[in-house]
Order: sequence, then C-alpha cells, then structure tokens
Amino acid sequence: MMVALVEKQYQLLITDDNPSFRSVLREVLEDRPFLVLHEAESGEEALEVVQSRRIDIVLLDMHMRLLTGIETLRAMKRLDIVRPCILITSDTSEDVCRDAQDAQAFTVLKKPVPRRQLVETVSTALMAAYSLASN
Repeated sequence: MMVALVEKQYQLLITDDNPSFRSVLREVLEDRPFLVLHEAESGEEALEVVQSRRIDIVLLDMHMRLLTGIETLRAMKRLDIVRPCILITSDTSEDVCRDAQDAQAFTVLKKPVPRRQLVETVSTALMAAYSLASN
C-alpha cells in the first residue's frame, strides 16, 4: 500500500443507487485519513456534486435508474479528463469492460469487491492521476 497520499486529502464520491452498498463502500474507505467521502444515489446527482465541489475520484455503479455508470462516466470525463472514475458492477462482460475502457474508466471492479482490492485500486488511481501534479 502506498503511503505517499496521506499528505493530502482527496475527495471521493461514492455513486450507487443501493444505499446498503454505498454504506459498505463507506465502511471500507472511511478510516483512510487521505479520503473525504461523499455520496450520490444516481448518475444525475453525481454530476451535480462534481459540478458544485471538487471531487478527485469517483466510484460508479454500472446499473442505476436513469443514467448508467458509463453514461455518467462519459459526462464526468467531459467536465474533467484527469479525474479517475472506477466502475463497480456485477456485470463484467466483455461489452461492459470495452465500453468502460472507451469511456476512459480507470478500471472496472466486480461486485462484491474485496476490501483490499478496493483500497488498493483507489490508491493506485489517485497516484496515477495526481502524483505528477503534486511534485
């Protein structure tokens, strides 16, 4: 686990229409001193959040009511190409993975995500996106 991130706090947005899954992600990530957590229950709400405050990284559920995770991801990348977005889904089919890659997702994680994999992926995404800017 990389510790270099602890010097700065990063704003992380958890986007999922399932409140209990948002709660699970929050529990896994809330004790990380370098993360400040925010939540959205839809792609539309997530877009409002990233336009109203600084969000450094986004976790996105694939299947939500109106906007899918991929549609939300595309809209977020138009707003800020640097911000890493991690798609979390139980459907890791070739089509979903290809669409996520085309939309510039950092990666796709399969539900249920092991705790360690989630924390390591978030840390790696933050390092990849922001380590050059902080030097």
